[in-house]
Amino acid sequence: MDIVTKKQLNILIQLAEADKHFARAEREMIFKIAKERNFSEQDVNALIKSPEPIDTLGALSYDQKFEYLSACIELIHIDNKLFESELIFCKSIAIKLGFKKNVVDYFVENFSKKPLVELKSEVLAKYL
Repeated sequence: MDIVTKKQLNILIQLAEADKHFARAEREMIFKIAKERNFSEQDVNALIKSPEPIDTLGALSYDQKFEYLSACIELIHIDNKLFESELIFCKSIAIKLGFKKNVVDYFVENFSKKPLVELKSEVLAKYL
């Protein structure tokens, strides 16, 4: 079992539940990521039933940190509804990843306006 994927899925599951409504689109995105990384549906369902505490995330590479954060931003956009609880959760994850908390506001504002590659370089330069 890939611990990096498990941690990411655990974060996304908790983010999906932050607004007290685990939307179908959010669930589908989580299962899609799991499938792409050969993480079993059974393991995802176990995480959904019993999410794990979110430990420190500092040992991840920059690419992994950016991937975690961009997946969080994608998840909060996927149901076309932004909730304050989701933004607060994203900011706490961003801080745990070593980003400045205002990276979430920047990311949310520019997520659909700029290519991910461009966002990645801007986030590295301004928010890490």
